[in-house]
Amino acid sequence: MNKTRRRVDDLRDLILHHQHRYYVLDDPEISDAAFDALFRELQTLEEQNPELSDPNSPTVRVGGAVAERFEKVDHQVPVLSLANAYGEEDLRRWRGRLLRLLPEEEQGLLAYVVEPKFDGLTVVLRYENGSFTLGATRGDGEVGENITPNLKTVRQLPLQIPVASQDGVAAATSLPPPRRLILRGEVYVEEDDFGEFNRTQEEKGERTYANPRNFAAGSLRLLDSSISAERPLKLWTYQTFLLEAEIEPPLSHWDSLELLRGYGFPVCDESRRFSDEEWEELVGFVTNWQALRQRLPYELDGMVVKVDLLSQQGRLGFTGKDPRWAVAFKTGGEEATTRLMDIGIKVGRTGAITPNAVLEPVSIGGVTVQAATLHNADYVEELDIRIGDTVLVKRAGDVIPKVLRPLPELRDGSEKPWKMPAECPSCGECLVRPPEEAATYCFNNACPDQLVRKVEYFVSRGAMDIVGFGTKQAELFVGNGYIQTLADVYRLPWEQIEELEGYGDRRVENLRLGVRESKSRGATRLLTALGIRFVGSVVAELLMEQFDAIGELMETDVETLGEIEGVGPKIAEAVVSYFALEPNRALVNSFADLGVDLATPHGRRAAVPDEQPFAGKTFVITGTLPSMSRSEAKSRIEAWGGKVTGSVSSKTDFLLAGEKAGSKLEKAERLGIRILSEQELLAGGAHMVQPA
Repeated sequence: MNKTRRRVDDLRDLILHHQHRYYVLDDPEISDAAFDALFRELQTLEEQNPELSDPNSPTVRVGGAVAERFEKVDHQVPVLSLANAYGEEDLRRWRGRLLRLLPEEEQGLLAYVVEPKFDGLTVVLRYENGSFTLGATRGDGEVGENITPNLKTVRQLPLQIPVASQDGVAAATSLPPPRRLILRGEVYVEEDDFGEFNRTQEEKGERTYANPRNFAAGSLRLLDSSISAERPLKLWTYQTFLLEAEIEPPLSHWDSLELLRGYGFPVCDESRRFSDEEWEELVGFVTNWQALRQRLPYELDGMVVKVDLLSQQGRLGFTGKDPRWAVAFKTGGEEATTRLMDIGIKVGRTGAITPNAVLEPVSIGGVTVQAATLHNADYVEELDIRIGDTVLVKRAGDVIPKVLRPLPELRDGSEKPWKMPAECPSCGECLVRPPEEAATYCFNNACPDQLVRKVEYFVSRGAMDIVGFGTKQAELFVGNGYIQTLADVYRLPWEQIEELEGYGDRRVENLRLGVRESKSRGATRLLTALGIRFVGSVVAELLMEQFDAIGELMETDVETLGEIEGVGPKIAEAVVSYFALEPNRALVNSFADLGVDLATPHGRRAAVPDEQPFAGKTFVITGTLPSMSRSEAKSRIEAWGGKVTGSVSSKTDFLLAGEKAGSKLEKAERLGIRILSEQELLAGGAHMVQPA
């Protein structure tokens, strides 16, 4: 038993070390396969020896049982909000107040730390004798919710501090573990990861999130922490509330950030320190924060300026709920208030009903906004958004505008609560909200709005990829009665289309060519295009690796599908239920009669040779690829022996870049990292791993 205990302890230290190298420092020392072997060995030993269990073992990061509710936690130190500055003059007035409040002899010592204001979920972390013991939401600043099991699934969060290296020395220093430490951080998700998650959820017909902040908050408040473990959540830490340790306490906020780094916490490198003599430089840096925002892969909603010396923070104190020694700098143009005129609903291709805000036109960042997403009925109900409300609306870059919240203090009594209608506005059928789901559905396959969305998806680049066939054509052809089922895409009345305004000979011939060429896209693409719930491009590929044709898949049972790795019971049930319906079987048979290829998988992995040209190479993926999802691209790279990470660093060998690549492309170019297109990736071959 002593030998086993020593092995378990050694494995835990080793795994925590490598998790820190990978997730915090972005500088892995061993391969994924080697790490997985260590992790599996620890899991096996813990299962065989339950008496050696430890609540802070790395194995807890996979999540656990479903909780009944979140218990309330009293914060030992209040978690206060910050006053806002909306321009350069506000910032100067804030400094003027500091100078008036500080004694003259201390004014020469005044310095500031400027940090990004992360747009995520604030969390409070508690450590006892170096072990993570409790994590909570901010709540109202006095009382939060205990989300410890979910926070343990966030890979950047150390379960033991200081984070030890293989030889037992701390990650950055030889600090002893603190007796007690309480600190503040922000859980967030990178924009690329958020977009990919929503795309995958949409392919599956499951819930999507309105923005990265809601995604982070919702993921940490799931009752089943094993689901939280599957989400791409990350962490920054930025404030020490309480420290009891056998070390000299930090005298400044800047020193406390260095201390957090020394313990192994993730601390953002974008923070800057300025003396009071450098005030004008600070103002320039802060007011130009939008440039920093464009460069970073995660969302910011401003910058935070803090007095550096902790003694001066204590002297300045608080006013009401805000510390006098800190201020949040924001740009007012990103948000605006306007009147919510009405709430309409949109019918998606899966029948999902989405509420949308109809707004009194308002200019946000130079763009006139008249509509915004409300996500789902729960979002409207939880925020108590009413028709006629004055609402706060946010627009960030090219992101769809969103209603953040109503302003109930401006209500005059004429506002009307909204409820999801009982009937579909497109076809009149009764709407249904399945148990345990946030979405409401119209399950009528003949629903006109659904048909438009289904055709739009069927012809899209990720499905049958019919060139020249988009949303306008889907609406026009369905509206004119040319398309009543998906198979009618291949029965279009070309002579009638030629008579339509704007459809000359060349345009019609190009469209006919696109339709004809799509017949040979293969079974994987067709299965994706059918729009079966939970079956996107990745799942379609997994399925068609196991079957010779869609016809064979149609005859398969739930048990057989459930045995395929990566295909769970929900997917298996959805596939079998789809093909159990006679109209769906008839649709597939119609495709066969029309000459559409139902047998050639055309899967990405089918083309992978035995060689591993990317062995030992690290990739990062960014932007929208022409024909592949990022999950497909990741599978392709891993099949060639490569590894995919989330952020660009000096250790990155290749950046696979699509449209709207953004900050990761800029950083890769600065570091001289080779940029690949999707076409180059699919070409494969050893020539790709030669120096550029």
